[in-house]
Amino acid sequence: MKKLIMICAVIIGFTVTVSAQTDNKAEFKFAEEKHDFGKVPQGKPVTVKFEYTNIGEEPLILSNVQPTCGCTIADFTKTPVLKGAKGIITITYNAAVVGVFTKTIVVTSNAKTPTKYLNIVGEVVAGASTGK
Repeated sequence: MKKLIMICAVIIGFTVTVSAQTDNKAEFKFAEEKHDFGKVPQGKPVTVKFEYTNIGEEPLILSNVQPTCGCTIADFTKTPVLKGAKGIITITYNAAVVGVFTKTIVVTSNAKTPTKYLNIVGEVVAGASTGK
């Protein structure tokens, strides 16, 4: 019986230790994860900057920021973002085709949540009218 209690105590201790180590990982906190451009004039690229803060303990390192289509370009903070510091992901959408658009950008990092999804939406309109 004492061996069983000792084994349970070791397992619980190991689990708590592993959980504590995981909590120290880097983590995102975005100001916004979806941006609505509203109405965008055709042929005029639009850009948004997604700002994030590292709310974890370890430095946050983005390994990849990948748009899901060729009409969107991404640039991002390439240096490690320390605890409490901010980074930026800049997304530019080429408004070439008239119509409603919804685009997803996949962000891969060393964070507790290693994959994040950012979204941009809007409507490309012919002519020079603008919305938001």
